[in-house]
Amino acid sequence: MQSTAECASRTIWTITSHNPNYRLHILPIDVQQTPLTGVAVITPSRLADHRGFFSESYSIQALASHGITTSFVQDNHTISMVHGAIHGPQFQAPPRAQGKLVRCGRGALFDVAVDIRKGSPTYGQWFGVELSFENGKQLLVPVGFAHGFVTRAPETEIIYKCTDYYAQETEGAVAWNDPEVGIDWGLGDMTPVLSDKDANAPFLADLNSPFTFEGV
Repeated sequence: MQSTAECASRTIWTITSHNPNYRLHILPIDVQQTPLTGVAVITPSRLADHRGFFSESYSIQALASHGITTSFVQDNHTISMVHGAIHGPQFQAPPRAQGKLVRCGRGALFDVAVDIRKGSPTYGQWFGVELSFENGKQLLVPVGFAHGFVTRAPETEIIYKCTDYYAQETEGAVAWNDPEVGIDWGLGDMTPVLSDKDANAPFLADLNSPFTFEGV
């Protein structure tokens, strides 16, 4: 299946409380909705000068102004030392299913979400976007999607929020090279670096997905 393209929308918000002397200014964020419902590309603004920049990499209020109310319980920080390392696509099954908000702290990666909700009109389809320190983009991956990435540079740092804690017994994965899903990892002639778990993950057709599309 083919990847889907991005579409952009930007809104600048000012919230006024019941106190007439109080105004809360929210730094603008760019939210790009994708054809995979719930998957979004989020780019916080950066305030830059000759010293560098400041960015609110996560703001509940800014996200809520775009209708995103996902709650997160944990931040994870990982590093991949080599270019071409593929992780996933992986997921955690209910009742410990995880949604994620992924960004890049250093280097670059191609981040991917795969719809594995049985009955979904986009079941088996994927969306991918490059995340880097330079572009500041983030990918919101809701529950019901498998998440994976490939590193585009050595010593790439991946920072992501999770909606639930790690539970090894609920882990699952989809084969990175499943021909029916057809993710274009952009590897060219490069041989990917894989964990044993990812190298032996099943095709989606052989997976009894624990997720069901609920019409949202």
